[in-house]
Amino acid sequence: MQATVLSHLLTTLVSLFAGLFVIRIRMRAGDRPTNLKKIIIPPLGMATGFAMFFVPAVRIPWEWGLAAFAAGAVLFAFPLIQTSKLHIVDGDIYIKRSKVFAFIIVALLLLRVGLHDVVEQYISLEQTAAVFFILAFGMLLPWRLAMTAQYLAARRTLNKSSANRKS
Repeated sequence: MQATVLSHLLTTLVSLFAGLFVIRIRMRAGDRPTNLKKIIIPPLGMATGFAMFFVPAVRIPWEWGLAAFAAGAVLFAFPLIQTSKLHIVDGDIYIKRSKVFAFIIVALLLLRVGLHDVVEQYISLEQTAAVFFILAFGMLLPWRLAMTAQYLAARRTLNKSSANRKS
């Protein structure tokens, strides 16, 4: 029993530190111009995690996967999309930091940690990891697709203004 409590505490601490690390990276992202590669690489890199489903212990019913993806897309991606805006400064595209962005990320992290404990009571640890991976991917993919659309629109604006100056 004591080993389980220690394992749970360690897992929770690792999740919290990983979340705080992500917050730090996201908050610093607004200091440098962005590009399409910086926007699309995270979901592509994360997609490699679907290889975990080759392991039979990790497999979950399709319904669980769809529900987790939908929860990530609807409940978690929406606030991130609303608070992640791009803007143009001196011919470069930057991610504009919202004052509430860090609070949203912290709230999502705490909610995830809390939900993890509840879900883990009903399904195996491996299946819990699969469900939360799909939830996180469901959050990341729509958010990054929305940022890609914003980036492409900003790039078109820059190209038009550049063409107008040359005329």
